[in-house]
Amino acid sequence: MNHIKKGLIVLFFILAQIGFAQEPMLYRQDFKNITGKNTVSVTSYEKNGLHFVYAGGVGNVDVYSLDQEGILTPISNHELHMKKGPARGMVADNINGTDFLFVANKHGNVIESFKILDNGALERVALMEDTEETHLGTAITLQVIHMKKASYLFVGGLEETPGLSSFKIQNDGKLTHVQSMKDDESIHTDGIIGMFTHVIKGKTFLYTSGFQDNGVSSFRVYESGKFKNVNNISDNTKDRYLTGAYPVTGVTLGENKYVIVGHRHHKYYKRGGFIKRPDFVYHGDAVSIFKVNKKGALIPHSILKDDETTKLQGQTRIEIVSVQNNEAVIAVGTRDDASIQLCKLNEEGILTPLHYLETGFSIYYGLKSHKIGNTNFLIAGSFRFDLGKIATYKIAPKINREGKVLRHMVNLTYKKTATKEQVDAAVKAFANLKNEIPEIANLEWGVNDSTEGHSKGLTHCFTLTFKNEHAREIYLFHKAHLAMVGKIGPIIADVLVLDYWTK
Repeated sequence: MNHIKKGLIVLFFILAQIGFAQEPMLYRQDFKNITGKNTVSVTSYEKNGLHFVYAGGVGNVDVYSLDQEGILTPISNHELHMKKGPARGMVADNINGTDFLFVANKHGNVIESFKILDNGALERVALMEDTEETHLGTAITLQVIHMKKASYLFVGGLEETPGLSSFKIQNDGKLTHVQSMKDDESIHTDGIIGMFTHVIKGKTFLYTSGFQDNGVSSFRVYESGKFKNVNNISDNTKDRYLTGAYPVTGVTLGENKYVIVGHRHHKYYKRGGFIKRPDFVYHGDAVSIFKVNKKGALIPHSILKDDETTKLQGQTRIEIVSVQNNEAVIAVGTRDDASIQLCKLNEEGILTPLHYLETGFSIYYGLKSHKIGNTNFLIAGSFRFDLGKIATYKIAPKINREGKVLRHMVNLTYKKTATKEQVDAAVKAFANLKNEIPEIANLEWGVNDSTEGHSKGLTHCFTLTFKNEHAREIYLFHKAHLAMVGKIGPIIADVLVLDYWTK
């Protein structure tokens, strides 16, 4: 019996390992409306065992709770200084026992400090306005760095006054300026859209992207909050992909420390005069991996180049999803591919693609990983003004859908006050989606003919067929679908939606 018991234990262990080894996939759990004009930035925070999500756009910040199933519940919304924005950079952290959310109000040219209340709602406690001494004009990215005796907020900006600034965070959330370094031709701080820190043998190093000057820089940060440049790496047209260096993150795997950098190539920008160096050369898209040496300097290490099997065009956010067995799963949000690409980074610093999900909307800066218990989530938003939503995704082992299609059934009834002409127009608008959204493989509809008495008053049924998850996401967030919902929504009395997979 002991041999049998030991055998079962070994078998269980093997199966568990196999289960863990299954490649992860994204599954959307929920989406909710926002009160702001759009969602540019997303962050999350855990307080007293509760989980909160902050969605920042033009004019305000929306607050939601997030449960263990990935369901969002709106809590509150908070107006930004001068109703400006967007809330581009957002970071939540605990400073000497008090929880704060720091917001870079991009066009308000201020950093706003909010106290996070017990229910997740916000209370503004301080404003740091731009001066000739600082670099807060068009502020975009924030990074909190905790030293032994104090905590500091590092700020990076774009366009107007490029450079890097450090502020000491006081216990009440106020910021005290420590140092600013103006951008020049040697460092890459013109358009800091991503930052990350590593601690090496007790020394803290900060890494920045330079969107306009096409490169990355490393800085040593001291206990006083002051900093100095360590090294800088520029773009090239051979084996580096830093034109429009954008998101920056990092991870420690075994004895190795890595910095991961994405880019939104300048070729994707159509706005005249926005790109300072218009003589760039396009040679593809890729995620760049840098190894950090013992002195905190960046060393080019490897790349994952985009191809027909990946979705890496226009990278705007990279998040570490999980780290286990000296391997990291990362998520790359893309604006131009409108997708989230999952990848695996091994201990040797080699990045390989896993699966991707076409989200149906471009991700600008709004992507955040969050863990509740043993479940990893991603929260995403879009800069699209017509979308007005925030979505959550669970990362779980891939489900085999081979040979199956997805049926999307929309059962509804119209208000009694709706005229026949209005109902006919609504039906026509819904049926016409097949002509406007190519991802709909088939669409059929009909009027309820059941006499069993269990129709719950629903009168019309629309059945759409999709070939995969990507098609459903594209449909749900497609401009034509959203416009149709906005048009016929006022005359809808009730609706029931069911999805199922079938052969």
